[in-house]
Amino acid sequence: MSHSLRVIFAGTPEFAAAALAAIHRAGFPVPLVLTQPDRPAGRGMKLQASPVKRFAQEHGLDVAQPPSLRRAGRFPAEAAAAIEQLRATPHDVMVVAAYGLILPQEVLDIAPLGCINIHASLLPRWRGAAPIHRAIEAGDAETGITLMQMDVGLDTGAMISEARTPISSDDTTATLHDRLAQDGARLIVDALIELERNGKLASTPQPADGVTYAEKIGKQEAALDWRRPAAVLARQVRAFDPFPGGVGTLEDGSSVKIWAAVPVEAQGDNAPGTITEVSADGVIVACGEAALRLTQLQKPGGKRLPVREFLAGSTLAAGQRFQLPEAK
Repeated sequence: MSHSLRVIFAGTPEFAAAALAAIHRAGFPVPLVLTQPDRPAGRGMKLQASPVKRFAQEHGLDVAQPPSLRRAGRFPAEAAAAIEQLRATPHDVMVVAAYGLILPQEVLDIAPLGCINIHASLLPRWRGAAPIHRAIEAGDAETGITLMQMDVGLDTGAMISEARTPISSDDTTATLHDRLAQDGARLIVDALIELERNGKLASTPQPADGVTYAEKIGKQEAALDWRRPAAVLARQVRAFDPFPGGVGTLEDGSSVKIWAAVPVEAQGDNAPGTITEVSADGVIVACGEAALRLTQLQKPGGKRLPVREFLAGSTLAAGQRFQLPEAK
């Protein structure tokens, strides 16, 4: 199947690569792909291409990697050149998914049929950088994908369509991300087919109430505050898989990454952060409310291990205590 609607695509991580792959597979011409500059990553901190760039290169699509699209920003010459390239590339619509650069009004105005954004939440809840993590962390029962017409606000544009998915009690950011990436890929292809057929897409303004912001995840959030309820910490652990993970630091200063945990009833009246039981079924830690059973752990420089294997090479014991981070 081939289509005539020409799509410029802007995106960076795996979430965006899934959408680009679907657009390409559906037969839409993609004359240009925008993605973030290569970044140092991994142990050797070598420059690495984004998942979107890798897909584009494997499929012979042209790629541009401006550090900015804002003429008034730190890279005015590069921004001007990129805007010129967008203007000089014949296209009909621009699709943006987790691109990571601010698009000023003059960029939004270039595509004749506008810019469509694939956003990983049910807007207006969780506008901003980390909607998947924050939905899990907050205990939301469901989330989804919203396609919206982009404007200059932060995820404020009119909504075109949505797909909903329940958040299960064992979803992590990794599992939910993969489901939402597939939903986003499906929704955008459907929207592009309709746009090609009708020349426009119906959209609805976002409701004014229910707006929340999903702040970017900071490494400093990894430290678990055992004074909080176990149910809240369990959600935090799921939200922080695969990044940055939950971290507990013992009173001797050694740290443990916590990758899986479930709330359980507390045994006795122990201070938050106290390890109350260590067995092949889990390491139980007292919390501000109830207790947390840790079932997948990792030593610095080690691998993620089920608790049974972790304990074979560890000296965790009942009575030890995790430090309480400084209250924010």
